[in-house]
Amino acid sequence: AALAQSIGMGLSKRDANAPIQVSADRFDAEINQKEGTYSGNVFVVQGDFKLRADKVRVVAPSGKPDKIFAYGNVVFTAPSGNAQGDNGVYDVAPRIITLTGKVILTKEKNVMRGSQLTVNLVTGMAQLGAKGTPGGRVVGSFTPPPQQQKPAQPTQPQQQPTQVQKTFP
Repeated sequence: AALAQSIGMGLSKRDANAPIQVSADRFDAEINQKEGTYSGNVFVVQGDFKLRADKVRVVAPSGKPDKIFAYGNVVFTAPSGNAQGDNGVYDVAPRIITLTGKVILTKEKNVMRGSQLTVNLVTGMAQLGAKGTPGGRVVGSFTPPPQQQKPAQPTQPQQQPTQVQKTFP
């Protein structure tokens, strides 16, 4: 989990309570079920966090969002990295995001792959699993920072011993 956090999303506690904004090409409400479905080029924004998906369903049993389900080409973007998966769920009250399917986490040139990513927006902790993937293992590829070369020490030319020539009368 610590490794997933270090490559992870750069999560901060301040963003978990920001308002949630949703935009899409279309919105369909199911008033009796207290849900709404956004479809076509869906964007969900909360503070520094952005989620993009083909379709998003918001469940609001008490008139406030309880769970947000994202379907198809889900991409979650935070200040320091991205996570993508086939589907996702944002459980609003505990502030937990889960991505499933072909999950890929990227931060700069670093990449981790698995099948389920769970991120707690309150604590900033992330966990990546690989259940159901070939080999059943999380795979990571990391690029170390370039090594700093020490500046070359100037070389001083060696002095030749001074020859003293003495003449006698």
